[in-house]
Amino acid sequence: MMFVSAGVAVIICMLLGLARAFIGPTLYDRVLAANAFGTKTVLMIALLGFIMGRPDFVDIALLYALINFIGTIAILKFFRYGNFGQAGRERPAGEEPQ
Repeated sequence: MMFVSAGVAVIICMLLGLARAFIGPTLYDRVLAANAFGTKTVLMIALLGFIMGRPDFVDIALLYALINFIGTIAILKFFRYGNFGQAGRERPAGEEPQ
């Protein structure tokens, strides 16, 4: 019963994160909500693995956490610099990506 209530709480948090991702007034609110959704997904995978007695789900959850982190960093870099290849040149405020 305790694991079911934990699963329901994680699902409610995931739905709230999705709402923030769609409603968020700025880009950074949306990226943060997507990152939080990914973190809650990692929790849900680990919880399901524990409930089903499959400890290998923890490895999958850790892999998904790494992908979530790298994806968030890549998205933020893209929106800051305008591409993934160049490093170091910061776009001035108001300049459009090329």
